[in-house]
Amino acid sequence: MTTLRTAANVGTAQPRLEAREKVTGQALYAVDRPLPGAVYAWPVQAAFARGRVKGVDTAPALAIDGVLAVLWHGNAPRLEPANDPTLLVLQSPGVAFHGQVVALVVATTLESAREGAEAVVVQAEVQPADTVLRADHPGLYEPATVNAGYVGRVEKGDFDAGFAAAEVRVDATYRTPIEHHNPMEPHATTAFWERGRLVVFDATQSSTTVRDTLAALFELPPQLVRVQNEHVGGGFGSKGQPRVNVVLAAMAARFVGRPVKLALSRQMLFALAGYRTPTIQRVRLGADRNGRLLALAHDAISQTSRLVEFTEQSAVVSRVLYNPPDHVTTHRVVALDVPPPTWMRAPGDCPGSFALESAIDELAIAGNWDPVQLRIGNDTATDAEGLPFSSRHLVECLRHGADLFGWAGRDPRPAARREGRWLLGTGVASASFPAITWPSTATARATADEHFEVAVNAADIGTGARTVMRQIAADALGCDASRVEITVGDSAIGPAAVAGGSMGTSSWGWAVTKACRLLIERIERDHDGSVPPEGVAVSADTTADIAARDEYARHAFGAQFCALRVDPSTGEVRIDRMLGVFAAGRIINPTTARSQLLGAMTMGASMALMEQTILDPRSGDFVTSDLASYHVAVNADVPRIDVEFVPEEDPHLNPMGSKGIGELGIVGAAAAVANAVHHATGTRVRSLPITPSSLF
Repeated sequence: MTTLRTAANVGTAQPRLEAREKVTGQALYAVDRPLPGAVYAWPVQAAFARGRVKGVDTAPALAIDGVLAVLWHGNAPRLEPANDPTLLVLQSPGVAFHGQVVALVVATTLESAREGAEAVVVQAEVQPADTVLRADHPGLYEPATVNAGYVGRVEKGDFDAGFAAAEVRVDATYRTPIEHHNPMEPHATTAFWERGRLVVFDATQSSTTVRDTLAALFELPPQLVRVQNEHVGGGFGSKGQPRVNVVLAAMAARFVGRPVKLALSRQMLFALAGYRTPTIQRVRLGADRNGRLLALAHDAISQTSRLVEFTEQSAVVSRVLYNPPDHVTTHRVVALDVPPPTWMRAPGDCPGSFALESAIDELAIAGNWDPVQLRIGNDTATDAEGLPFSSRHLVECLRHGADLFGWAGRDPRPAARREGRWLLGTGVASASFPAITWPSTATARATADEHFEVAVNAADIGTGARTVMRQIAADALGCDASRVEITVGDSAIGPAAVAGGSMGTSSWGWAVTKACRLLIERIERDHDGSVPPEGVAVSADTTADIAARDEYARHAFGAQFCALRVDPSTGEVRIDRMLGVFAAGRIINPTTARSQLLGAMTMGASMALMEQTILDPRSGDFVTSDLASYHVAVNADVPRIDVEFVPEEDPHLNPMGSKGIGELGIVGAAAAVANAVHHATGTRVRSLPITPSSLF
């Protein structure tokens, strides 16, 4: 084997490996696979929020040419109990939310399946439904734990005493609405059975999780289920867990004995693919006359469904960004007759930072302090539970961002700057997100022609994961990236972490690094440095490595800045520029990293000014269930976004020294916009989105 050199792939800007496939239409997504005899499925959804299905008349649908079957709870194959009750589809007559699947039509063409679904007659017993979240709901309770395993309540010191003694205080309530992910590719599946084996092509952020879930539901050994997700068209968390589409497709394929394709429509996604829960958050802050934070309370209220408990961890961000001596953060949740909420980009931290960082801005105004300096002066080396940070360069982000943005000399007075008819304003907010690493496996193989084949079950949901994995592998092998072939998106490779929680690169990359290093060691030790004709292969598992790490609070940090203008006559808000400065460990690929942060910041601006899902409390239905009525930001809405990195080394993370970046960029973005709106107008908007009617 040629003597390996020290490579320098990590840290260089490299184009995505699959770019040409995607722009030329050659990349195959979940329902693009051509399979002989494939048929199509279309769900029938409940038109009420709570009740029971008394009967289903399938005759009109079965009379339509091409319709092969109509599945409902009276004839659907039985499933084994699941950890997620929402996946036990067509198993009982009960209906827990508007849009729940109550039947499934399978036909030889998509058009026949849709026509058949419209012809199905559902007889129902409709019951009164409770669908509205409110702060005084009698069903609110405090869960012991919230999403991601955090404890629901953290207390230290005496908040009431500290708050009462503070010379400057803020007590305000903030609200965020229901928000939906709307990835470009809908939730979609192609499934078929072959000699007792189930094969699935699924739009998922974790083929490992889907495989294990399907194996449990259909009572199969995991090795008899294979899930592939070579290309996934976005997810933002909505594809982080299995959805009903994959269960229905597998069930229908078994029922009719043919491959089945099922792609949910855009409208169906609103009820069936999860959403960000609405929140009601009360934040209380107390500081001394010098701006030192003495007391902090963050109380977060959210909703969940009656099927499964999901509590957004909105108050957790307050445990990370600030650490005053008197501190209490709590969560309360209520189960309603609504679809289950789920992860959405930066769950908890995103809505929580809007409330927290808006309140910090209000505190700065109340105390006549500069908002940047107030944040710098309250930096901390430990989180609220006493854990030291493995690295924390938030102050550097704030200072560097302020210099780049031109913050010095800012007139703090609201509604004081004009340009023609426009009122001008600037705002700032801090950002953080956990640096998570989960156990993963990978394999590496050397061939006799001095090339390498590396496989890891990563999910590339548009982030550039396969490109980054090849860069990491090439450096671990000490070779040019051109000599490495990377394979991702197949549960047959072996277990790997979900493409969520910003843990992908750190989790998969650690496994890839370990496998590649073990491979080089084996070649040197067992084969005298030469690869035999049959090649050499090794596998690696990082479970023990991750468990052996010392305990730290591991987080990425950032500072968000926004400049905008507001028309006082119409209430129109126009963002002029946004700047994000981030400390996120070692940046593996500046091109893909910048893309992730830029996209997240755009999503944060969209959250601030546009995004909200309206629920009709009478029916429990989401009435803004398409992209004509659910507005998202486009290029014209954010003309300029700048992304900068603060160099950061952290030896307590993983072999690459990397932190996750996919979600960091949305945290604090909405607060920066809201703070800029206040600076421009003097109007404090505490409920998102900020619309003309909320300003004047």
